[in-house]
Amino acid sequence: MAQITAIFWDVGGVLATNAWDRKQREKALAQYGLDALEFQDRHEMLVSSLERGKIGFDEYLDHTIFYRARPFTREAFKDFVYSLSQPNADALQLARDLAGTGKYVMATINNESLDLNLYRIQAFGLREIFGLFLSSCYVGLRKPEEGIYRLALDVTQKAPEECCFIDDRALNLESARRLTINTIQMQSVEQLRSQLQALGVSV
Repeated sequence: MAQITAIFWDVGGVLATNAWDRKQREKALAQYGLDALEFQDRHEMLVSSLERGKIGFDEYLDHTIFYRARPFTREAFKDFVYSLSQPNADALQLARDLAGTGKYVMATINNESLDLNLYRIQAFGLREIFGLFLSSCYVGLRKPEEGIYRLALDVTQKAPEECCFIDDRALNLESARRLTINTIQMQSVEQLRSQLQALGVSV
């Protein structure tokens, strides 16, 4: 088995809660009494552009929420959205410990809009852990597209057998496995630690 020299991490569902996934959207819609079906139709037309960095979160909100007058402000809505992002302290500490060894290239591979990605990098101290952020909003590719994993290999100049990708969703892991990247589906921090150790990662 090749020695692992690079570890790629999902953010939402691994290092923190998701940022603007289904559960977060449902909470925001309920909080502000918005029509779910009307919102969903608009969201589906815009989410790809949002996560690929083609439009910002404000432009997205222009078309999904504030295309009509609302009894709440844009600032209040965005503050509520940001408040839904919560860290997984144990997973972050594990990642921080691994970064501290200096043995591994540490990078994220995540689907996220620019505004939320920057907020979460700052709020969770991710710059202290990761040297590379292969976020969909920067690279114009989204998981599970094979291209985003190929880009990770190209940018780091690592062989796939030297890499491990951690994500909570099976679909996102499938494309990585097809490229012979080692994968771990996140279920708990202890399970993650055990599977990293099985790959020879010092934790």
